[in-house]
Amino acid sequence: MRQITWNEYFMALAMLSSYRSKDPNTKVGACIADDDHKVVSIGYNGMPRSIDDNDLSRDKGKDLNNKYLYVCHAEFNAILNTRNGSALKGCTLYVTLFPCNECAKAIIQTGIKKVVYMDDKYANDITTRASKKMLTLSGVELEQYKEEIKEVLLK
Repeated sequence: MRQITWNEYFMALAMLSSYRSKDPNTKVGACIADDDHKVVSIGYNGMPRSIDDNDLSRDKGKDLNNKYLYVCHAEFNAILNTRNGSALKGCTLYVTLFPCNECAKAIIQTGIKKVVYMDDKYANDITTRASKKMLTLSGVELEQYKEEIKEVLLK
């Protein structure tokens, strides 16, 4: 058995984190690592802390029954889960789905230097296009994950 690469290792942690999400449609995980190959933080998409997942909609409904009004994205949670925000400067974010424009703002503001993403299924959405524009303008390196490991199986 071969040794996995650092990209595979950190993306596998992001994939594993995504299994914590209760979202019935899109499970997203994120892992932030520093230049010394140490995990700085992890996160997954879910409702804000202290709000019971059953008290808010997890559907793509209308008005106040739309999950997008409530869910904290994996990248955002990974940033917020960091004990020391300055520890993110120069780090790499591994995420299973390309970040939206709101998460891109947080990525830029914290000084994350690189985003390695697996899926880009919303590439044509305006929020993703805005995200790519902001990340590129701010000098954040973008890399689509192309490694061998594509899933983590739990037994």
